[in-house]
Amino acid sequence: MSKNELTIHVPKSDCPRVVIIGGGFAGLRLAQRIVRKNFQVVMLDQHNYHTFQPLLYQVATAGLEPDSIAGPLRQHISERKNFLFRLMKVDRIDHEKKHVVTSVGELEYDYLVIATGSKTNYFGNNAIEENAFPLKKIPQALNLRSQILQNFEKAVMTKDLEERERLLNVVIVGGGPTGVELAGALAELRGYILPKDYPELNFRRMKISLIEGTKRLLGAMHERLSARAEKDLRKMGVNVVLNTFVNGFDGKEAVLSNGMKLETRTLIWAAGVMGNLVEGLPEESIAHSRYLVDEFNEVKHVKDVFAIGDVALMVTGDMPKGHPMMAPIAIQQGEQLAKNLVCREAGKPMKPYEYWDKGSMATIGRNKAVVQMPSGLRFGGVFAWFVWMFVHLLYIIGFKNKFVVFANWFWNYLTYDRGNRLIIRRYKKDENVQDIDNPLL
Repeated sequence: MSKNELTIHVPKSDCPRVVIIGGGFAGLRLAQRIVRKNFQVVMLDQHNYHTFQPLLYQVATAGLEPDSIAGPLRQHISERKNFLFRLMKVDRIDHEKKHVVTSVGELEYDYLVIATGSKTNYFGNNAIEENAFPLKKIPQALNLRSQILQNFEKAVMTKDLEERERLLNVVIVGGGPTGVELAGALAELRGYILPKDYPELNFRRMKISLIEGTKRLLGAMHERLSARAEKDLRKMGVNVVLNTFVNGFDGKEAVLSNGMKLETRTLIWAAGVMGNLVEGLPEESIAHSRYLVDEFNEVKHVKDVFAIGDVALMVTGDMPKGHPMMAPIAIQQGEQLAKNLVCREAGKPMKPYEYWDKGSMATIGRNKAVVQMPSGLRFGGVFAWFVWMFVHLLYIIGFKNKFVVFANWFWNYLTYDRGNRLIIRRYKKDENVQDIDNPLL
């Protein structure tokens, strides 16, 4: 079937139509909460699955398989009668006609909810964008896993000692939770697993560098927890470089703002994200690559268009820069918007969204994590590590996925093994599949 033969078939309904763009944390939670109400819910996404993004780094480091942190979007909506899913890319929004323009046609809406999440922000550095590895999607995690394992295979065969070190070395840019957790996972691979797989290589020569542009890691957490995370990583042999930026990367050498040069074939970019915008809304509705929304998550200067999750910028007195781009906030906004749409349709006043801080956490490695609770309680170590595992298992969607992830973690803890060291597809720079959309569209 050609692209021109595809159409958007959505049955007519007497219920108001809510079109949701994106099946991430925010969009999925909204659909789950509103589908049993008096609405027709249509979700549009380029992928037919929901991804638990906080564990993408474990897919990239061979700890988990991708299907253990993902699940079909259709499966996760219990009430199917009023829910429709369509696999497609949204090109733009015509807010005056109240139409969504997609790769296969137009779709009319009564209420539009943009929940497209975020994408990697390279801050205009084209060389880094071309050569670095992002980590926002499952295909990107698989690319990174293949890249790392292929590098080890090449390192075994090369006689060029300088090239061997480039193949072994890994540079991670960004000292937030993703960067810290990646660095810890790679350090454990280097310490416990890779020497057994590749006895010909001297992994004491493998350098894992974590580069952060501010004065400390995990900047959103308390200084004491940041210091503990840095101390744990240094003990694990990670080269932590603070107050430093990466100015360039050509695929072989990373150039730092302090003049240092790091030889590597793998630079992982975890230094920033930006809203994943859809064309069509007026410029005055956008600030800092996110949609400006009011306290009800309605996009400013347009009617009946809402934005939730990472793509929404809600400026308040307590949050002058907007809410952090985190999964718990996306979930909360999805839940609150579901209630508000019901109220709006019934002619009742809507309730403003209020941020409920559930705390923050990051894991560094086996028996090592840091947790910050909203009550002010802060702790690290083994107990924090168990809390981190429990919370992540709680948020993973689907009992099967919870069981598979727990079984993998339990086995890894007992054996120090990661059984997913598979090169499923060879990664080649000129055949980059990390951003391929539905080939039909």
